[in-house]
Amino acid sequence: MSTINDDAVRVISWNSEHNGIDRDGSDRRWRLAMSVFAGLRPHILLRQEMTRADLHGQRAVWAEAARLGGLQPFLAHATPESANPTGVYIDRDLFEPTEYFEHGTAMWHPVCNPVVRLKGSTRKLSLASIHLCSWDPDLRLHEARRLTILGKPGMAAILGGDCNSYPHSQSEAATLPDWPDIADRTHFEHRTVDWFGERVSDTRPDRVLAGSHDGRSPVFSELGQYAATKLNQPDALAPTASLWRTDQGDMQRIDRIYATPQVAEALTSLEVLVNDDIREASDHCPVLATFSLSRLRRALSEDAPMAA
Repeated sequence: MSTINDDAVRVISWNSEHNGIDRDGSDRRWRLAMSVFAGLRPHILLRQEMTRADLHGQRAVWAEAARLGGLQPFLAHATPESANPTGVYIDRDLFEPTEYFEHGTAMWHPVCNPVVRLKGSTRKLSLASIHLCSWDPDLRLHEARRLTILGKPGMAAILGGDCNSYPHSQSEAATLPDWPDIADRTHFEHRTVDWFGERVSDTRPDRVLAGSHDGRSPVFSELGQYAATKLNQPDALAPTASLWRTDQGDMQRIDRIYATPQVAEALTSLEVLVNDDIREASDHCPVLATFSLSRLRRALSEDAPMAA
């Protein structure tokens, strides 16, 4: 795992299964997750499946913030359909919150979207924790299109989470599920789409967010592909889930972090983290994106060119 340095901004995205709380109420897995975070000292934490963290005055959210060294929390609403809201934590020593938005229209999980200003910079940075629909490919496509509003011209953003779908790059096509061999047929219905009479892996959300069309730049850079191709870090394409299931085929890279292109240029590394504690804490691996603080500050300065 990464070492800590002073010119680094560490962004972690992690779906910690049911917030690390077991059905019997045990918080053993939550404590393991907190130990992982404590060792990594994130400046931005994008969380998914903060199960029932909205209850009791968001008691669990504030307990987690305290365990993370006083990071400031933001929590989206749970819905009648899912008690698993998304959340974002930020380091107030580096970032000043300026606004908070929640995108919930026709989204399975509302998107937690604080906007911050990196101290010493002038442009704002939009942060978003995302958890795309696990059971409806068409809703996932809608959700991805909604997320493109965070990448409008002149905007800077980092968003990440559980995409419940697959990378669209041809370089990863051979790693996608071999569907005839998948035992869980419900999983097949949830993760495939019709394509000229065949059922294929759903890569459409990633294509919307990070696809190039007619030679035009994508809305966002997908940081796994960016690290693999621009930074010569092939391990950035390591799979993230499931660490637990054996009936859904090989592990897949469904947890991803995206950034607007000028922000992506400040990236120094992208890692998929796994160890015994992570395997016990959740069925997903955390994804750690490390940015150069100085380069990110330049990217967010007034005279830095923004994506058009």
